[in-house]
Amino acid sequence: MFRTRKRKKVIVLKPRSRFLKVRCRDCNAEQVVFNKASMRVNCSICGELLLEPTGGKSRVYGEIIAVLE
Repeated sequence: MFRTRKRKKVIVLKPRSRFLKVRCRDCNAEQVVFNKASMRVNCSICGELLLEPTGGKSRVYGEIIAVLE
């Protein structure tokens, strides 16, 4: 008779990197940044440092408001 094949389950991986909504400590302006940024990210209003690259995940100097999917 006929044989049925078992299907293998395919695991779909989710990315570990996220976009963050960060608030500046000085002027309270909000900005969306990538959490694994390769360059320094400054505030677009006052120029304060928000993110600094560390080789993997970036060091955040502002306040994280939300994690965007």
